[in-house]
Amino acid sequence: MSASVRNLDEATAAFPDTPIADEALGTAMLYSSGTTGRPKGILRPLPEQPPAQKLPVYDAVMKLWRCREGMIFLSPAPLYHVAPHAGVAFTIHLGGTAIIMEHFDAEQFLRLVERYQVTHTQLVPTMFSRMLKLPEEARRQHDVSSLEVVFHGAAPCPVQVKEHMIDWWGPIIFEYYGMTEAMGFAICDSAEWLAHKGTVGRVLFGDLHILDEAMNPVPPGTVGTVWFRLGSSFEYFNDHVRTAESMSADGTMGTVGDVGYVDTDGYLYLTDRATFMIISGGVNIYPQECEDLLITHPKVADAAVFGVPNADLGEEVKAVVQTMPGLRPSAELAEELILFWRDHLAHMKCPRSIDFEAELPRLPTGKLYKRLLRDRYWAGHASRIV
Repeated sequence: MSASVRNLDEATAAFPDTPIADEALGTAMLYSSGTTGRPKGILRPLPEQPPAQKLPVYDAVMKLWRCREGMIFLSPAPLYHVAPHAGVAFTIHLGGTAIIMEHFDAEQFLRLVERYQVTHTQLVPTMFSRMLKLPEEARRQHDVSSLEVVFHGAAPCPVQVKEHMIDWWGPIIFEYYGMTEAMGFAICDSAEWLAHKGTVGRVLFGDLHILDEAMNPVPPGTVGTVWFRLGSSFEYFNDHVRTAESMSADGTMGTVGDVGYVDTDGYLYLTDRATFMIISGGVNIYPQECEDLLITHPKVADAAVFGVPNADLGEEVKAVVQTMPGLRPSAELAEELILFWRDHLAHMKCPRSIDFEAELPRLPTGKLYKRLLRDRYWAGHASRIV
């Protein structure tokens, strides 16, 4: 037997087979997704309760996710990410069936829903987009009527994409906003979203604040950084610098750098990450809006928009595009896409140029690893963007 493999009985022989006096519930140390840098382990205080007693937050989230006995959960994302990890754990706890995809494939996902009569799943917006861009025949030949609850998060969903998914699957789509750091949690169902298109929901857990750069509250509808008052402590494992950067000077509030606003009804909207904001000629531009629009174009499979150096403006808007299969990149296609943007957005928000890539770097969770693309253009330049 390999030296790295031990027999379980031998490894546990020295331990008691009855509960120890101070037996306590443990929790997983999950890692952030790493969209703006290396993934960070998130270390939280262990709960002071026995293993037989579930954490109250787990019960609350299971109810929000409409989990039930006998549910059949399809996970197209890796289990080290918090939402798939939780979905599979809830399913097993309730005696349901968990189906794990090795990687996401749009048509294979639909086949699995039909084959196993899947009732629950958790997706990210890119997965929606890729299913919507399947040929009509491929989309319609698979029966997805068994689906009861579809949750999505991890990134803002383009409005047109969400509208098309609700038209296709019905009002069973729930959106959530949270973070592995567990500072806060927002959620909305299909009806709420249709009444507040673009929202990620209303905050149910956590004390939300939208603040300007001076840490002052901003009025409803005004964009600022999303902060939460910390109800419990956390730290990034072996990274005191990033822990400090994520918190306010007095240590009472935390942020993951998301930017957004709250409407007068209390619904939260995300516009981008602060680290991806472009400052061009003194104007703040959030590239998420450009990306959300371009992904709806029938010739675009994926897109990333970010700032690149410009000697006059400081930064200019650049797009990197992955075309749909069978389409060849060309100057004519680039011009077509730029005109498409200008038909829908103010010109200052639109990319000045487009580069093409065979495939954009996405994490297994479906999140776009945009920093890898952007760093190529900033090599040898001093950037204010981390």
